[in-house]
Amino acid sequence: MNSLLASPAIMMGIGLFFGVILAVAYRLLKVDEDPRIDETEEMLPGTNCGACGVPGCRAFAEELIRGTAEPSQCTVAPKDEIVEIADFLGVDAGSQIKRVARLHCAGGKAEAWQIAEYRGFDSCRAAAVVSGGGKGCSWGCLGLADCEIACNFDAIHINSNGLPVVDPEKCTACEDCVVACPKDLFKIHPVNEHLFVQCSAPLEGDAILSLCSAACDSCSRCASDSNPGLIEMVDGLPVVDYSSGAEESPDATWRCSTEAIIWLDGGQFDQQNQNMTEGQKRYAQLR
Repeated sequence: MNSLLASPAIMMGIGLFFGVILAVAYRLLKVDEDPRIDETEEMLPGTNCGACGVPGCRAFAEELIRGTAEPSQCTVAPKDEIVEIADFLGVDAGSQIKRVARLHCAGGKAEAWQIAEYRGFDSCRAAAVVSGGGKGCSWGCLGLADCEIACNFDAIHINSNGLPVVDPEKCTACEDCVVACPKDLFKIHPVNEHLFVQCSAPLEGDAILSLCSAACDSCSRCASDSNPGLIEMVDGLPVVDYSSGAEESPDATWRCSTEAIIWLDGGQFDQQNQNMTEGQKRYAQLR
């Protein structure tokens, strides 16, 4: 009988012993949390989108309290709320250049050849599994709205040409569309970078133009027409190097016959914001 009681008593004794150790350790090692973290978190949007660079609003509030982040890094909160947070913490709100999602493809229904009709679950990721989708250009946008569905801010809508249009005012640069796109066509760009390459196909010349009329044919005229060091041709596509310090100019786009490289000042695929330079107008008249 004594042996039957001994085992439970030993286990209870061990549990009590370690319980006391944990309780003492908690009291001695406890780190008091700044109460401003809770208040700051409540002032943030609570979307936990990660656009600020940290995983969630709670983590961002902690960064703000530590002084390792600026309130303006939150791209979701309106400006007046950013100012309110800065005033509460007694810090400068900071200034961040707005970033938005851009699509590196302009080959919609009117531009890209369709070589097959996909029938199945309406998803770009599902269609991409079936021979890369139905487009002749296997690098192009499939237009089945995975990005639109993934966007929690109602910033993306598929237009009548089968291309996703991003509203710069609503876009928070959260990168959900970047993750959702199986073709890796969405990238986040600062709005003050105006030269934009909207093609991702590595083919050159007639090989790509036979598949899409909006594709880059690797003519390299944009590189020749831009300031030295700004644009370099890499794997048949122009790459704009803003770190070069060379000044950007719309002149780099005026001899592009397919609009594979454009000057953006607003939303992509918004024709009102793709104003032709005088050089483009003269070139269009000569063609």
